[in-house]
Amino acid sequence: MVRGIAAALLLARGRAAGVLAFAPTMAEARASFVAALLCLPIFLLLRGLSGTGAAGGPDAARALAADVIAYVCSWAGFALASLPLAEAMGRRALWPRLIAAWNWVNLVQYVVLAAFTLPMLLGLSGLVSDALGLAAVGYALWLQWFTARAALGVNGLRAAGFVLLDLGLALFLSGLVIRLSGG
Repeated sequence: MVRGIAAALLLARGRAAGVLAFAPTMAEARASFVAALLCLPIFLLLRGLSGTGAAGGPDAARALAADVIAYVCSWAGFALASLPLAEAMGRRALWPRLIAAWNWVNLVQYVVLAAFTLPMLLGLSGLVSDALGLAAVGYALWLQWFTARAALGVNGLRAAGFVLLDLGLALFLSGLVIRLSGG
């Protein structure tokens, strides 16, 4: 766990050497899913703060269940959907490294997104809060792109394919959560 976090922090600072901490093995990829457990409380906090997650009322349990199911599907779905993409690029052997690095940098992303919601919690709204939120999302997208590029040794356009895959999956699951939540 400490190695995964340390490597993710290297990647978060734009140091491609962070991917070298992850062996390109299935055991490494499997072990990295502990990051999902670490991110779950932050995810639930962010969903609650945004007003789009589980809220009070009669459908709160249903909304919470939909959020958690989508969360699990997002983590597993990206791993499953990214394999054929990596194979198509001739990078199947490095795919486990991508998954391990991707999972650990997600922890960094969640922490950054949570930190950038502090102005909203402190009552700052409007331009400052919106700008920080936009900066956090931009950074998260860059970090995913940088991680895919470093982990697979692909060019920027190919790395963007993994970011688009993750974004498309997230949008699909968000829509599904809205439907399942009765929204």
